[in-house]
Amino acid sequence: MSHGAEVTLVLLAAVVAANLPFFTERLLLVGPRRAPKAFGWRLLELLLLALLTLGLGRLLEARIGQIYPQGWEFYAAMGCLFLTLAFPGFVWRYLRRHHHG
Repeated sequence: MSHGAEVTLVLLAAVVAANLPFFTERLLLVGPRRAPKAFGWRLLELLLLALLTLGLGRLLEARIGQIYPQGWEFYAAMGCLFLTLAFPGFVWRYLRRHHHG
């Protein structure tokens, strides 16, 4: 897989993972349904999915060659990017108008 394809894969995985907590009522995506699921559960799921996305990126980076050490700045920027990618799911869950016909 080329470097560009690996970067695209990680970015697509991040977009999907960042929005998953807002589109399901299951705890940790596989647990029992809760209606409505508390916002705290969604934040926990968001954190866990961000860590999984980081793991995927690290795995693909290891396939390329050397894993470069990252400072706190990288993780802060990654967290902000992940929160930005989660915005469409947040808007869909909490800010859209619910039309009860």
